[in-house]
Amino acid sequence: MPSDTTVLDASLAAARRVLRTEADAVAYMADNLPADFAPAIDKILETEGRVIVCGIGKSGHIGRKIAATLASTGTTSFFVHASEASHGDLGMVTRQDVVILISNSGETSELRDMVYHTQRFSIPMIAITSNPDSTLANAADFRLLLPKKPEACPIGKAPTTSTTLTLALGDALAVALMERRGFQADDFGIFHPGGKLGAQMRKVSDLMHTGDTMPVLDHDTSMHDVLLTMTSKGFGIAVLIRDGRLFGVITDGDLRRNMDTLMQSTPSEIANRTPVTVPADYLAAEALALLNERKVSALLVLDQNDTPVGVLHMHDFLRAGVM
Repeated sequence: MPSDTTVLDASLAAARRVLRTEADAVAYMADNLPADFAPAIDKILETEGRVIVCGIGKSGHIGRKIAATLASTGTTSFFVHASEASHGDLGMVTRQDVVILISNSGETSELRDMVYHTQRFSIPMIAITSNPDSTLANAADFRLLLPKKPEACPIGKAPTTSTTLTLALGDALAVALMERRGFQADDFGIFHPGGKLGAQMRKVSDLMHTGDTMPVLDHDTSMHDVLLTMTSKGFGIAVLIRDGRLFGVITDGDLRRNMDTLMQSTPSEIANRTPVTVPADYLAAEALALLNERKVSALLVLDQNDTPVGVLHMHDFLRAGVM
């Protein structure tokens, strides 16, 4: 009976073999992209409707991921199951759409009705397959041919290398489309409002406190009013303005540093005239980084006229999940 060490070594060797086999195949495809890749990108960009991705089995699973990636990066897309398409879901596919059909062999019988549908209504069809002589490839308007590389499984049958190639090609399509559309971080945030990623893509304007909640006072106010405002508003700062524009900020630290002569001083005398500020369209993640860099607990938000429009405290980032 083999020892635990022997079994472990065999498992690690298998893992390395699989990863190298698939990595080599992806690297080969990068150097030998399908001839129709660029024309397919052009067709998708000129399409008024959606990108419909369709497949079954492992190709279906990969197709769902491709459709999701396209949709989240600016290309309206959704997945249609090949079998369900034959039972009514063909009605989801319109003349304004473009269809991506996935079949490694190119002979998947469940795709037959989708192929006929695209031909009947002259819907552009992109085929992802490794078989250039297949029924699917011959029916396609654009052929994204996968290189014929061995599957990574020991019997050469389980979809491994072929599905990795399909997934990578789908990512290549999505990223190429992103770049052609000029898709930016702000656009990405619109489609990813949930979770950690969504929180980091939010802007300062989404989190800041505004209006009467802000600890704003005129620059010639009394120290007594400054103390009352800082206590009641709870941000640990008082914002001084003159003629509606930022004059300075007083923090808890400023109060402690001037404790001996505090009540004999005027707020304008102890205020920091160059506090940490950000614009309202600043990303929340960038604002948090600035907080940490400057070692402060609150940020002031200014408009283009240097008028205070919001306040952000460290706790706001915590509540929003930006941390």
